[in-house]
Amino acid sequence: MRKKLNQHLFVYLLILSLVITLGMNVQPLNNTSENHVLDVPERNVVSAISTEPLLAPTKSSAITPIPISRTSTIPATSAIAPIPADPPPIPTADIPAPTKEETAITEELVHTYEVTAFYLNVRTEPNAKSAIQKVVKQATRLEIIAETENGWLQLQSGGYIHGGYAKKVKNEATILSFSVTDTRQPTIEIQEIGAEQALESETIDELPDEEPTQPTSIVESESGLTEEHIAKIFEGTALSGEDLEQAILEIEEEYGINAYFTIAVMKLESGNGKSRLAKNKNNLFGLNAIDGDKYNKAFSFETKGDSVRKFGQLLSRNYVGKGLTTIEKVAKKYCPANSKWPSLVKSIMKSDYRKL
Repeated sequence: MRKKLNQHLFVYLLILSLVITLGMNVQPLNNTSENHVLDVPERNVVSAISTEPLLAPTKSSAITPIPISRTSTIPATSAIAPIPADPPPIPTADIPAPTKEETAITEELVHTYEVTAFYLNVRTEPNAKSAIQKVVKQATRLEIIAETENGWLQLQSGGYIHGGYAKKVKNEATILSFSVTDTRQPTIEIQEIGAEQALESETIDELPDEEPTQPTSIVESESGLTEEHIAKIFEGTALSGEDLEQAILEIEEEYGINAYFTIAVMKLESGNGKSRLAKNKNNLFGLNAIDGDKYNKAFSFETKGDSVRKFGQLLSRNYVGKGLTTIEKVAKKYCPANSKWPSLVKSIMKSDYRKL
């Protein structure tokens, strides 16, 4: 009996020594000196269970081996490497916040106008006596930024045109312009469909410095005359110094009435500005001077320039507008009593052309 107890005791001591030896050989995972990434199972507890007997039975032994099970538990905190969080943002140099002045955006509403006159003067100031910068053709589209009280339009590119000879295009666009300290590019905000056409860059066709064109029988045509040319034509007549040059060019610009023709009719009907109607009523064309009581029925005008503008309006509406586009056709209605009227007008036109 004592011998069996000693054997059992020996077995237990042997088992105990094995357990101690195994425990000393297992090192904690969190004491490793190298930063390795560990492959761990999904569960946080790792169990190692052994059901094998420690000692195989022998024939000479009557001892029944006792199954030994050992469970080793590794804490999750020491076995699983923590998942790194999102990397911190890379530090950048301090960038000063833009000032209000740098980020300010100026919104400027630009209106687009289309020239209605055949030729329209672009002047340096909003008045008819200022110098002519350029000349633009009919249907040219101009960008207008302001309108003066007296009806002149200021161009975005500089200069002025008279508002009576240009019409506003319906579609408009807002131009956003940034301050000089802003590095962004200006953008265009389209307000209405189809406004792209109105945003075409302003085209100013400057007429070449050429001689005036030779006059013809076509009433609605281009003369190529300037104020200087007309002033030269009026030299030595009572029409000189009456500031008629601009009015003559205005009706050519607005209605297409050739300036040579206007001057010739004016000279013929007013006797070069010396007629009674021209002196007393500023009527240079005998407008409404009906037979029987010509003087009293004739129109009166505040200035001779007003007489020119009325002539252009009536000729455009009642003559050219109704198909009377040549001097001969106009004569049949304008002065039917004088069969020589067409030839006299054309003769004056040719004479004036030779003066230039």
